Amino acid sequence: MPSQLVCRPERGFPVAALRVSGTLDQVTGDALQQAVRLRLADQPSVLLLDVAGLRIGDPVGLSALSATVCEAHEWPDVPVVLCGADARTRAMINDAPDCAELRYADDFTAAVASTGAGTSPPPLRVRLRPMPEACRQVRGLVGQACTAWQRADLVATATLIATELVANVVRHAHTTMDFTMRPLQGGRLGMSVRDHSRRMPRPKEAALSDPGGRGLRLVRDLTDAWGVLPVTDGKVVWTRLRAATI
Repeated sequence: MPSQLVCRPERGFPVAALRVSGTLDQVTGDALQQAVRLRLADQPSVLLLDVAGLRIGDPVGLSALSATVCEAHEWPDVPVVLCGADARTRAMINDAPDCAELRYADDFTAAVASTGAGTSPPPLRVRLRPMPEACRQVRGLVGQACTAWQRADLVATATLIATELVANVVRHAHTTMDFTMRPLQGGRLGMSVRDHSRRMPRPKEAALSDPGGRGLRLVRDLTDAWGVLPVTDGKVVWTRLRAATI
């Protein structure tokens, strides 16, 4: 029989949690990666993977886990914690390349309690319609957030980047969007827009200069890093600003 992997989001917790059960191998690795990407798209402060019911059927399948750990470390700068892994599973994961950023917890409930007590301010999240007014709305919200987080020095650049991210959805994706902004470690600032179009940004579009904005070229030039995370129902365009460069 074909192997099966079930990835079930756990709701009602102060952190993002995903319960993974079944067999991880070369066939089911993609399902794990897609499920984790969907959780990362919400930009949680931490992602808990409850793997007490997971069996490693083929070490090749661990490449999917390695890829998700690397993605989470790059963006949205979220630690991934494996909860309830037995000795065999942990040993196989430790032997896999690129899993060095993983953290471990013996018990899922204890991990929720310890990671849910963070002191960082909550992120700014807002859903916007694909209309030009969304650009004005997001500028005001970003300015208020920077002031509340005592980062008035970031207002000018942050509002400009936020405007371009939103304007790109208005011009090209034409779907509702979720804008998220949150403070990161080291004085950095993260912003992203999630839309429901599978159309990926293309380099030639970055050179366009429209009345509604100056395109993704401006985003690239003003941020420390940026990228695109494809998910099953669309994509997330993310950015990271480093305070020292603003």
